[in-house]
Amino acid sequence: MNLSSMRTLVRRDLHDEDDANYRWTDDALDRHIAHAVTDFSQAMPLEQKATIATTSGVREIDLSSLSGRVMIEAVEYPLGKYPASYQRFASWGDVLTMLGDDVPNGGNARVYYGKLHTLSSSTSTIPAKYEDLVATGAAGFAAIEWAAYAVNKVNLGGEKTPQSFMEIGKEKLGVFRGELKRLGMRNRVRVRTLYHPLYPVMSRTTDYGP
Repeated sequence: MNLSSMRTLVRRDLHDEDDANYRWTDDALDRHIAHAVTDFSQAMPLEQKATIATTSGVREIDLSSLSGRVMIEAVEYPLGKYPASYQRFASWGDVLTMLGDDVPNGGNARVYYGKLHTLSSSTSTIPAKYEDLVATGAAGFAAIEWAAYAVNKVNLGGEKTPQSFMEIGKEKLGVFRGELKRLGMRNRVRVRTLYHPLYPVMSRTTDYGP
């Protein structure tokens, strides 16, 4: 899959396959595809890890080198332990602060993070099973954009054309966002098994008293 192939999927969903009379330009569809890829990345980011040196006596780690970062999933420190030692942490901007008992001594830490997916003219990091989902989102964005543009235009499809595109767009975005919500919840459950959260999990069934 590459950007051209994704564009073909989106045109197919929008029934815009007459290359002599496209309703959407390639640039317009590319913008909507990029929007869908960004939203998908928020729910299911590309999983990455980076080894970053700490500074002795300093709990803060500079994250500015992690380009396209969407979220921090876990921080392992010190390295080389079995089972791995994951630290509680807080992050603000490009700074991560380790909150555990281990004060860095200058050794390496390993940061597990999620970043934006890539979809270019030559490559894609989007898993094949989610390509149709991203295409659905892009088609939804495109349909709503066209509906807004066409409100005060003369339309060969009649007065209902803008409304029809609006309904199509809302339907597709409903499917897209509903699935992203489901995937995001599943991803959070899986990620939290890596390390202890900053705040303890409160029981919903036990009363611990005052």
